[in-house]
Amino acid sequence: MNSIKRKRVIREKKKRKIRGTINGTAACPRLSVFRSSRNIYVQAIDDQSQKTLASASSKEKGFAVGYGGNCKAAKEVGRLIAERLLALEIKDAAFDRNGFIYHGRIKELADAAREGGLKF
Repeated sequence: MNSIKRKRVIREKKKRKIRGTINGTAACPRLSVFRSSRNIYVQAIDDQSQKTLASASSKEKGFAVGYGGNCKAAKEVGRLIAERLLALEIKDAAFDRNGFIYHGRIKELADAAREGGLKF
């Protein structure tokens, strides 16, 4: 097994383990984060009704930061998701790092969402 495939398999195992403990509701949605090498995405998901309540990404039109693959962009996306959830009167969320290590862009996004008024 080559190293890229092995990394993907390890991340999928972590992802399944995390999802076994985290569930989103309408009052406390699951914030699911995905990062690629060039962009970062986050969705607020209600697992009971299987609907996305809000989302934000670095690929949106009019995104303030040009390049979406850095910590500055992750901070902006975290601020955006916090704004959108507070507009829906949602203050609590469960953070799902989706198998990614909690550092760098993932940590910046979480910190910005907390600063925006969300509680994890």
